[in-house]
Amino acid sequence: MTDRSRPRRPWDLTKPQEREYFDLLGPGLVCVLPPRRPGASGSGGWSPPTGGAWVHVGDDGAIRAFTGKAEVGQGTRTALALVVAEELRVPPGRIDLVMGDTDLCPWDMGTFGSRSMPDAAPALAAAAAGARTALIALAAQRAGRPPSDLEAEDGEVRPTGRPAGTAFADLVRGGRHLVFADPTTILALPSHWQRAGQPTVDLRAEEVVTGRQVYVSDVARPGMLHGAILRPPSYRARLLDVQLDSARAMPGVTIVREGDFIGAAAASPPDARAALQEVVAQWETPPQPDEREVEAYLRAHPSEGDDWDTDEERTGDVKAALATAPTTLEATYRSAFIAHVPLEPHCATAEWDGARVTVWVGTQTPFRARAALAQALHVPEEDVRVIVPATGSGFGGKHGGEIATAAARLARAAGHPVRVAFTREEEFRYAYFRPMSVIDVRAGAARDGTLVAWGFVNVNGGAAALLPPYRVPNREVGNVLSRSPLPQGSYRALGANANNFARESAMDELARKAGIDPLDFREKNLADERLRAVLRRVASRAGWTKRTGPSGHGLGLAVGLEKDSRVATVVEVSVASDRRVHVDRVVTAFEAGATVNPDNLRSQVEGAQVMAMGGALFEEVHFEGGVVRNPRLSQYRVPRFSDVPRIDVELLDAKEFPPSGAGETPMIAVAPALANAIFDATGCRLRSLPLLPTGRVPERPPA
Repeated sequence: MTDRSRPRRPWDLTKPQEREYFDLLGPGLVCVLPPRRPGASGSGGWSPPTGGAWVHVGDDGAIRAFTGKAEVGQGTRTALALVVAEELRVPPGRIDLVMGDTDLCPWDMGTFGSRSMPDAAPALAAAAAGARTALIALAAQRAGRPPSDLEAEDGEVRPTGRPAGTAFADLVRGGRHLVFADPTTILALPSHWQRAGQPTVDLRAEEVVTGRQVYVSDVARPGMLHGAILRPPSYRARLLDVQLDSARAMPGVTIVREGDFIGAAAASPPDARAALQEVVAQWETPPQPDEREVEAYLRAHPSEGDDWDTDEERTGDVKAALATAPTTLEATYRSAFIAHVPLEPHCATAEWDGARVTVWVGTQTPFRARAALAQALHVPEEDVRVIVPATGSGFGGKHGGEIATAAARLARAAGHPVRVAFTREEEFRYAYFRPMSVIDVRAGAARDGTLVAWGFVNVNGGAAALLPPYRVPNREVGNVLSRSPLPQGSYRALGANANNFARESAMDELARKAGIDPLDFREKNLADERLRAVLRRVASRAGWTKRTGPSGHGLGLAVGLEKDSRVATVVEVSVASDRRVHVDRVVTAFEAGATVNPDNLRSQVEGAQVMAMGGALFEEVHFEGGVVRNPRLSQYRVPRFSDVPRIDVELLDAKEFPPSGAGETPMIAVAPALANAIFDATGCRLRSLPLLPTGRVPERPPA
């Protein structure tokens, strides 16, 4: 490729021009599906509001596809390459997928919400199909025959049914062919896939296992310094005054103050942190609630604006239905603040070239990070380039741009590239957390087990998966936003973890009170036939039997529907005489539309379920006065190898539906299935996450 460092107009803001593509990508053919920001007026053709795609077929034989999504360990690089390979009719290994580079890739809203496959896959498929059509047209023009006589296969265009033809590279050699994808092109049906849909090893697996993969933390630039950030003593503390003279007097140290940002750059991380020890800062620390006060605080401090989230729903009369229902339940369910604990803590490296800055950062939102950098640095967006190298997980915790901005500020002042990396303790103390939830449930069922009333209000946790997948005529559902005593934000599956825990626990409680088997109770009330199929599959695979009462051995069941994916999980536990719980087996059936890569999908489900066990059993942030009290892995319990049970996953490949997200939904049935299994084994109903912070079932359930 040619030089990419020169200032240029960002492609997402105006109509792309031919010279931009070929100056950067080299000669050949480019097929574009232009991006369009939400709310922006179109340019005469269809484009996705979440981002676009383009495919470059070079005269060197290389095939490159470009998406603004980022790869943070979820395996989408390979899955999306499979989609492109399917439409171009080439082996997946021929596809070089370029992701998360704001100079080279189309604008994208971000990698979150399990939207990579629903958003990026059809955009890339359309661009690849357009490239295939254009290549066939070039070959037809050269051969003087109609395009209908030709086909693309294995990197060539050939007469239909013939064994050989003209290579893609020869068709485009020396040319600058810019074409736009036709969104009406009929894409390959999943039932006809030959490359996608097959088990495929990650295309970069060899680099990962041999250590050649370059992660964000591996980025090194000539003359690079290391940075550190001055931190407040507690959440919401306000800087009143600061003395920097002593720190600035240290040799080899650059101190930067811009507004409330204070940082140091030096030859090593210890040197940078030592310089900050010389800073004398005065802070105002407002009073903050402790964790024992947090529920009352959340209830008493709604955020500004409308208390009800947009996913609120009120139908029928819940109060009247409950008054006549023979089986009723009124309960509160809670889930704690928990940390993301990514394998790779936040990290960014910034380098200036004149007035232009390049930042290598592990972010799930590279274009949002570019905008934040431009605003903070007072430079045009076209003078900011964000590159997302391979990143050691995000789980929703890497949306912000603070660390990228810190690195860029320090690099500009120091005149050298600067790398800033969170320590593990900083990751715990200064990143944001999954919100705490307090969920009030009122529910009722008729004598035959039909749901008649459902009242469900989540305080602070979020609206994801708020609405039930069950038929119930009288519903009152809402999400009350609160002023949080800790920084909070996105987390894998968002509020669906808490909402599904409360809902599926309540369904189990209602079933038991009505004297109906939990499996039969769900089947009777489910409104979604695809979820019903998933439920039946997991019950069969797990060997579900009618539950007869506490015996020290328990099975628990839960289902969930989120991001247009369906999950059902059965957990099997055994409880020892000292009330210590052992998780023996987790069985899950999962359906996410058409399966693009079964190997990776199975890994996604398994990994999500291990992560979900941590939040279900023992993960919890302890805090006092706005300060995290367990900011180390020695104090914050995450799942260990010894915690992982046998995990049995069955995938339902629904080829009649487009691929949907799979990174989040597999998590949401684990916690309620565990709680229901513990009740089945012991008769003890646990309504707060984590369920077992001590590893043992309490003699009496908490109030």
